[in-house]
Amino acid sequence: MKSAREQLQTLKRGIAEIIPEDEFAAKLGKGIPLRIKWGADPSAPDIHLGHTVVLGKLRQFQDLGHKVVFIIGDFTARIGDPTGKSETRKPLTEKEIENNAKTYQDQVFKILDKSKTEVVYNSHWLSKLTITDVIGLAGKYTVARMLEREDFMNRFEKERPISIHEFLYPLIQGYDSVEVKADIEVGGSDQKFNILVGRELQREFKQAPQAILTLPILEGTDGVQKMSKSLGNYIGITEPPAEIFGKIMSISDKLMLRYYELLTDISLERIKTMHPKEAKKQLARIFVSRFYDKKTAEHAENEFEAVFKEGRNPQVVELKSVARKEMEIIDLLSETGLSPSKNEARRLISQGGVSIDGKIVKDEKLPVNLEFEKLIKVGKRRFLKVVYSK
Repeated sequence: MKSAREQLQTLKRGIAEIIPEDEFAAKLGKGIPLRIKWGADPSAPDIHLGHTVVLGKLRQFQDLGHKVVFIIGDFTARIGDPTGKSETRKPLTEKEIENNAKTYQDQVFKILDKSKTEVVYNSHWLSKLTITDVIGLAGKYTVARMLEREDFMNRFEKERPISIHEFLYPLIQGYDSVEVKADIEVGGSDQKFNILVGRELQREFKQAPQAILTLPILEGTDGVQKMSKSLGNYIGITEPPAEIFGKIMSISDKLMLRYYELLTDISLERIKTMHPKEAKKQLARIFVSRFYDKKTAEHAENEFEAVFKEGRNPQVVELKSVARKEMEIIDLLSETGLSPSKNEARRLISQGGVSIDGKIVKDEKLPVNLEFEKLIKVGKRRFLKVVYSK
């Protein structure tokens, strides 16, 4: 195992904060595999590039000889993480949580080493807590401390409701650290408060408190807002290879450097000597190879060149069946996933970004007959064949 100094040199790239750094280094200096906690509530079915900032750092820990404890928050997902929310979140159903949890596992192991990952569900211990246990846990933190959280404080000042169960969320997430005896917890910078609660609870339960490593929040393809599926600025790791390739090629030069820093181990100095277009192509190849394979990445690059340089349609286009013979275009875009929302679909149509069989759509209420296969193009990169099927 490498020295603490060597490990720190690797782990400090692209991070937001280490708390406290002396304890963090001391844990690495023990020369034994550490338990690195990462928790994720299965609140959505797909993982995007923003999530892989944390996953990539966890893989670095694994490559350095440590073990990742991946906590699937099937219990905490029933509450809903209030972080960054201006109002109470709607709880998920058990079926939604179950389906999302399976999808998460399938996707995270595109990056994590399965042999060095322990997967646990926090319902295994949280569902066994009695009301006495919960009250005891609540007694270890004050309302004043909870209101130190910016999102809680903002809602309190604006007289927006804060449900009691939302106060319980950081405590319950923090209790996970006690159960798995975490040495270090890794998470996004927006999770800092919740992770610090875990550190305090470990002290309360006579455990050595975990050190903390937080990572920046990745901007979406617009280079401004946090990557989010609802904002349409995301790159999903299960999207078609050509879509991933094209989205990477569309980002700004400045954002490209940030993606290199947060999502790869490649020297930024070397990237700065490359032509921006070639650097983006290399980045696109890296991601498609990571989520698929090298041969698929080469094919995606060829498709990109054919579509954008030569103006041809891609050779391979996904075919999706729908249950209705006729649909308005705005419903069709939304139901097939070509647009994340109907509002976004309206925007795309108004900007001339949607075509059917090569003809630009101008009417958002246009009826589309799907008894025969239609080729739909959205923006410059997204193609989909759609046909009615019983």
